Amino acid sequence: MALPLLENDTAASMIQSLKEGSQENFQTIVHELQPYDLAQHYQYLPVKHRNKFILFLTDEQLKEFIEELENDDQLEVLQKLGVEKSTTILDLMENDELAILLEDLEPEKVEELLSEMKKEEIEIVKNLMNYPPETAGRIMNTRFVWINHDYTIREAVDKLKHFAELAEYLNYLYVIDEQKKLVGVVSYKDLLLADLEDKVKNIMLSRLVKVNVHTDQEEVAKLISRYDFVSIPVIEEDNTLAGVVTVDDVIDVVIREANEDIEKISAAGKAIDFETKPIIASYRRLPWLILLLFIGLVSGSIISGFEATLDQVVALAFFMPMIAGMTGNTGTQSLAVVVRGLATNDLNFKQVLKLIIRELWVGIIIGIVCGILILLIAYVWQGSFPLGIVVGGSLLLTLIIGTLAGTIIPLILYKFNVDPAVASGPLITTINDILSLLIYFGFATMFMDRLL
Repeated sequence: MALPLLENDTAASMIQSLKEGSQENFQTIVHELQPYDLAQHYQYLPVKHRNKFILFLTDEQLKEFIEELENDDQLEVLQKLGVEKSTTILDLMENDELAILLEDLEPEKVEELLSEMKKEEIEIVKNLMNYPPETAGRIMNTRFVWINHDYTIREAVDKLKHFAELAEYLNYLYVIDEQKKLVGVVSYKDLLLADLEDKVKNIMLSRLVKVNVHTDQEEVAKLISRYDFVSIPVIEEDNTLAGVVTVDDVIDVVIREANEDIEKISAAGKAIDFETKPIIASYRRLPWLILLLFIGLVSGSIISGFEATLDQVVALAFFMPMIAGMTGNTGTQSLAVVVRGLATNDLNFKQVLKLIIRELWVGIIIGIVCGILILLIAYVWQGSFPLGIVVGGSLLLTLIIGTLAGTIIPLILYKFNVDPAVASGPLITTINDILSLLIYFGFATMFMDRLL
């Protein structure tokens, strides 16, 4: 994938400055680039220029640039920087980003990377890593501005100015009491409009939405989306303010969760992208496909069991792939609807029942329309109304069953605390193939006398 023309020009100028060894020209080119753009240019840069690219970046640019890289690339860059420089960058990195970077590493490697960092930073990162993966505690940012409820507005503004670098992504100040318990929130707008001698506790909102350190990250994302928050406070069990999850953290979570669900629905296993080697991509796909291969053999045995029916009415074979394909398609559509719904809603029994009834009606409507259409096609093509009845009736029933299977299977898995995305498209398609063939040939056998 090529960079846009404008970025190609930038890349060419960047490479030229690296060849000339001119850090000044390099900085002129990159100083207005966003961290994401820096990371993209690094990815497309010839390997021989990467070391100098890294060395020409300032510490702040390096920190932001590294946070935009994938985990393996982050480690590669830190290794190139050496112990002293990498330690400086790790100290600058957001603690939640650092915890994510370290979570998949061996304990010895983690200790190696953390050993030279500031002691207070080491403790913060280790505390974050003690929280379970994919929880608010693991993704929260511990660098944020808080104010005491007894502060005057003047004191609160002075503190905000003093710690401005920690507040660049936030629109709120969180208010605590003497025991560091979360008691309220104040917006920057409220601070600007209030009298400087007034107390924070007189203008703060005491009813606020918050999450526990053990709240699942998907639930955090739902709350931020539901209330259009820029950030949300994270508390310990005793209501002590522990950190803040910001909207940029949530966007990362949503993208990761969506990618995971897509991988599971497609039965592709772990992440496979454009850079994945063929042997690795094959290894990650094969387990599911081999399982489905053996399940698919059941379809073959069903067909062989109705060999006599096929011999007598050869036209049945023409419609067989269509029946199986349509059933699998409608099941996969329902699966996608349910998985997406479960990711954004907390379903109760009433909602589940409503969903199943709705999908039943969807299956019936789709089945009637497609069944009548294929009945007419079969009648016009073969001149046999009974054949049209068999094919159309089979399609009606199989589409209803396929739709219900794509709805109920993920709901059952969800009920038993299994990720519903594992009810992958290929699995539901294979199951529906078996059911559709049984119905199709069962129907044909019942109407055999009229088909001949």
